[in-house]
Amino acid sequence: MFTQIGAKPESDFSDPLGMLGDCHKRILFFLNDLVRLAESAPSAPLDSAQRAALERALRYFQESGPRHTADEEESLFPRLAALHDERVDELLAKINLLEADHASAELVHLEIDAIGVCWLADGLIRDQDATRLKSLLRGLSRMYEHHLAIEDRAVFPSAATLLSDHQKTEIGREMAKRRGLSPEIVRDSLKGAPQPSNAKVEVQA
Repeated sequence: MFTQIGAKPESDFSDPLGMLGDCHKRILFFLNDLVRLAESAPSAPLDSAQRAALERALRYFQESGPRHTADEEESLFPRLAALHDERVDELLAKINLLEADHASAELVHLEIDAIGVCWLADGLIRDQDATRLKSLLRGLSRMYEHHLAIEDRAVFPSAATLLSDHQKTEIGREMAKRRGLSPEIVRDSLKGAPQPSNAKVEVQA
């Protein structure tokens, strides 16, 4: 993805909630790419641009999607649950639904990936696979529209208010570690120090 001129810079590990929100934008970007490819699935073999877009989207959901889910289910949600704050009770009900969405989405992505891998291997997609892929992506798009809205409008703003700076720093450290980066990345981000070039790539994931 390319950042548009004048757009808000992407967050780093010193702002893990901002990073989670940025990841939502990438989820929608690559999901829209898959929808576009499926809806216009050609009878001719994939051209180079279509192949590259399909490979990028599949790779994103294979690699970065599970990390994002772990960021929420292993780092964010448990800290909110541990607050034992009455303001979190309603939020926890939403979180239970979000985790159920994660489990359902994982199964859908596995099927999408299987179809996509065959499409890449053959260059062509069978009519029945194209029909199934469109159906899967339409359902997934509806789910993500609702799911991401809950997180962006309710969960993340509440977390920003309720979690301490120390808890947010811990989340950032865990997110960095999940991407194979040193915890010092978070420390340097907090100090405003330039990040290593490899960190910039990982922030995109």
